[in-house]
Amino acid sequence: MSETYIGLMAGTSMDAIDAVIVDFSQPSLKLVASHSLAIPEDLKNKLIALCTPGDNEIDRMAQLDNQLGFLFANAVNQLLDSTGLSPSKINAIGSHGQTIRHTPNGDFPYTLQIGNPAVISEQTNITTIADFRRKDMAAGGQGAPLAPAFHNAVFRSNKQNRIALNIGGMANITILPADKNKAVTGFDTGPGNVLMDLWCMQHLNMPYDKDGQWAASGKTQNTLLKKFLADPYFKLAPPKSTGREHFNRGWLNSYSEIQNERPEDIQATLCALTVETIALDIERNNTKQEIIVCGGGTHNRYLMTQLSKRLSDHSVKSSTEFGIEPNWVEAIAFAWLARQTRNNLPGNLPTVTGARHEAVLGAIYPATD
Repeated sequence: MSETYIGLMAGTSMDAIDAVIVDFSQPSLKLVASHSLAIPEDLKNKLIALCTPGDNEIDRMAQLDNQLGFLFANAVNQLLDSTGLSPSKINAIGSHGQTIRHTPNGDFPYTLQIGNPAVISEQTNITTIADFRRKDMAAGGQGAPLAPAFHNAVFRSNKQNRIALNIGGMANITILPADKNKAVTGFDTGPGNVLMDLWCMQHLNMPYDKDGQWAASGKTQNTLLKKFLADPYFKLAPPKSTGREHFNRGWLNSYSEIQNERPEDIQATLCALTVETIALDIERNNTKQEIIVCGGGTHNRYLMTQLSKRLSDHSVKSSTEFGIEPNWVEAIAFAWLARQTRNNLPGNLPTVTGARHEAVLGAIYPATD
């Protein structure tokens, strides 16, 4: 029986849509094909603008919801064209969508991802499952992170304590104890690449710091780093999650002293912030661990070097060594989540999100045929 799913992921960095075809018919999943479709710069800028309050939000959101739906569908169709696979061979698409607001606290918590799944289903003729976060939030959870359930399924070992570390726009960790009687936990540690990318675009007009070369040319400003680390988010106890709603250009500009430092020194300090917040949360686990790193941050050599130095008591490895390329882990996770939904199985971990119970996640948009 076919067990082939497509996963779609557009992360906090908003640079591209990652699309994968995954075969789950064997005990170990098989990545059949992968494709990345760049998000046009003008669309990216409009999406970033939607992450904070502004004029005419509803109309802008509705337009972008449909525009993104077509872009997600294009990514799927290009992926299928590259393999020659028919849509009929795909059980379902799991689409994370593009998060534009995530507000998990307050009297009426909410989360919002756009990229119209009805459009994806119509344009691909494949059943599409989306809106994964809101069911967990309805059950009292943060709605994120959701990848830890997948990390638990594919990376957990009964011999070695492990942590799955994803460094995207935001960074999150999944704590995977070797003892099966201990619960899996996880949360967003804070900014991953997002602040470094914003600073790089502002000063170099480049979307990211290639290999971390610019940060490497600077010097960490320790007084400023301490101020960054005083942000209330870092003191919150899990479960917790965050996004561009908090860590954004406005957050950066609230520290007026950044204007008095060399830009490369600020970049080095922002890199140190990512490293330090990840390391502090990992060290709170009080045990030696194998750290499996995935996400776009794995390509920042300076960041990875600094992280390895900071966590020298641990083993820091790319997810490549565990059979999955770092770029595709999150997209594969949403293929896996779609499969969970189709099989009426839970996709959340209450010990991670804080939900009252396990839940089958997502809304299903059936194929036409």
